[in-house]
Amino acid sequence: MNYKLDTSTEKSSLIKALKKLLPYLKGENAKLVIAFAAIIINSGLLLLSPLLVGQAVNRFILTKQPDGMLAYSALIMGVFVLAAGANYIQSKVMGGVGQRLLFTLRNAIFTKLQKLPIAFFNQNKAGDLISRINSDTDNLNNFFSQSLMQFIGNVFVIIGATVFILAINLKLGLAALVPLVVVLVITRVLSPWIKRRNAKSLQQVGSMSAEIQESLGNFKAIVAFNRRDYFREKFSEANLRNFTTAIRAGFANNIFIALYGFAASAAQLIVLLYGIHLIVIGNFTIGFLISYLSYVTRLYDPLRQMGTLWATFQTAMASLDRITAITALENDMPQLEASSEAAIPTLLSFQHVGFAYPEGKKVLHDISFSLQPGKTYALVGPTGGGKTTTASLMARLFDPTEGTITFEGKDIRTFSPEERVQKIGFILQEPFLFTGTVGENIFYANDRYATQTQEQYAAALEAAGLSALVAQFEEGLATPVSHNGESISLGQRQLIAFMRAVLRTPDIIILDEATANIDTVTEHLLQQVIDKLPEKTTRVIIAHRLNTIQNADEIFFVNGGSVTPAGSLDHAMEMLMHAKRSS
Repeated sequence: MNYKLDTSTEKSSLIKALKKLLPYLKGENAKLVIAFAAIIINSGLLLLSPLLVGQAVNRFILTKQPDGMLAYSALIMGVFVLAAGANYIQSKVMGGVGQRLLFTLRNAIFTKLQKLPIAFFNQNKAGDLISRINSDTDNLNNFFSQSLMQFIGNVFVIIGATVFILAINLKLGLAALVPLVVVLVITRVLSPWIKRRNAKSLQQVGSMSAEIQESLGNFKAIVAFNRRDYFREKFSEANLRNFTTAIRAGFANNIFIALYGFAASAAQLIVLLYGIHLIVIGNFTIGFLISYLSYVTRLYDPLRQMGTLWATFQTAMASLDRITAITALENDMPQLEASSEAAIPTLLSFQHVGFAYPEGKKVLHDISFSLQPGKTYALVGPTGGGKTTTASLMARLFDPTEGTITFEGKDIRTFSPEERVQKIGFILQEPFLFTGTVGENIFYANDRYATQTQEQYAAALEAAGLSALVAQFEEGLATPVSHNGESISLGQRQLIAFMRAVLRTPDIIILDEATANIDTVTEHLLQQVIDKLPEKTTRVIIAHRLNTIQNADEIFFVNGGSVTPAGSLDHAMEMLMHAKRSS
């Protein structure tokens, strides 16, 4: 399956976007109702004040009866105070909803990432995924907690102001709405383009994050080869692309601010000129003209704000598309239901297996072989021949694109991840360690030792014959491990991975060049540990050192997408030399 995340964006409306967010807003209904009620009250009160001002001018100023002005002023002040209170309530409520949405979204994305197969992470850069978890969710939080209710409130104010100006004077109202109609049409036309600009900018933010993560992660190699200049050039290119797309997105986002500002000025000028004309001919009053100008301001000021909010909305929608691109993915390696087929008397069996990486050429072709319990098997072959891919299929890090793999007579896909990890141990060529201690990494995710003490850890290691390996570390189990094990040698990292796998006492243990960076004395200790494994444990060894495979019960030669029994070690070496000469 192709898990490459699409960088394009779909055309999303506000309603469609909110529907996507509904699953993450469970339990927030009451708070959303309160916030919605508050914004309606706030909008209604803001719409009431211009009418009160116009009536005050007509009733008390034009008639030269100032006595009632004090009461009207108090009434108008009360309206403003209530509007401010309603605005505060909706801001406080939505701030909390936004933070909980942020928390839920990040949990949902991270949970989804944990369910996806290795193929997904092979096809997508870690930096871009980090950007989606951090930056894109933050964009949604900002929009939802700050902009959404303001956006909805502005819609109510615009609708209400439109109703008032049409009710007061239809002809003048229609004239005042002409600039509004023009800008709405332009907004409709430009919105997809603005969203694409913002999506491109977000994509470049993710790409730059990925570039930084990759460069810092490999900084040791950069220093070793004295290629800091290459690091600078790569970062400069990524930074320039990010700068260019940000400038373009900023230009697109600010178009509406200028457009709506011009429309507001044009509408006020139209109302002023036409209103004075109506007053001269006796069809209008000064008080209503003042109210009218206030309503035009109430109509077009929210439009100016929505120029900014619309850009924020487009950014949020682009972020939502990037987030849902992850949450919508499904693992193409599900656990299947066990069938009632008769068991095959082998531990692990490949039956006409073929495999190809996504968008890549076929790596393995029609492979069939079987592994028996308690025996030792070796995979030899030239680099790139398919040894690690074959081992990865054994551990179900990938599923074959053709054929079937059975384990203990059942389709390997019928085992749960917990069962599979307990039964199949895989020591990777480049083991990954977590920040913590050596002990925490050795007993990582091993439920059998989840509640045990340090003393019990030591006893378990002694029983498994691993104490001599732990002694290789300066502070034993308490030896600190920095990010990805950079504080210790690669050989020591392989030792930790080895002990981590052995303590699970798996039915089959796969060692992918597990001793490549270990000295001969330590390798001898490892061999003693392997020899102490239960008799039923099957060993699969991928190695270049002859002494690690010379005692294998069977040797398979892996090259060109095929797995062939090699017979003796001498024959396997002849096949390897022939393959090297042919290449």
